[in-house]
Amino acid sequence: MNGYGGGSYGPGGRRTPKEQAGRYALLPLRIFLGVTFVYAGLDKLTDGAFLAADGAGSIGAVMRGVRDSSAIPALVDLALKSPEGFGYAIAIGELLVGLGTLVGLWTRLAALGGALISLSLWLTVSWQSTPYYYGNDLPYLMAWLPLALAGATVFSADAFLASRRRRTL
Repeated sequence: MNGYGGGSYGPGGRRTPKEQAGRYALLPLRIFLGVTFVYAGLDKLTDGAFLAADGAGSIGAVMRGVRDSSAIPALVDLALKSPEGFGYAIAIGELLVGLGTLVGLWTRLAALGGALISLSLWLTVSWQSTPYYYGNDLPYLMAWLPLALAGATVFSADAFLASRRRRTL
């Protein structure tokens, strides 16, 4: 894996130091978001209390607690039709998004998934946070957007697959 998806720059086909550094600019963000979402998904999947419809710390109790203060109560109502199913969907979604981001496989799609999870949590669970920057879901949403736009250009399955496609053409 050469780490980059192609192109040559500068005199003699060499990249300038600034261009070299720019290739790695999103790598720390990708690692942070990937590890965080894998951890969040595994944490939810292994927490029996979270995946219950009722009880302290359950997804059902959280959803009922934020229903009237959320930006989109209908979204909370939808989750409350099957709190356990919604809990599993969020946990598995976070796990898949995190793994895709870490490996760099379908990174833009994984980042879009992470952004949608963060957006839905911001509009429901952390919407009532005052001031708004106390809620953590909005910064996560903003952190996913550069990865959704740029993808993973270094140390990624996407870059490896792209370089293989170019070699076979």
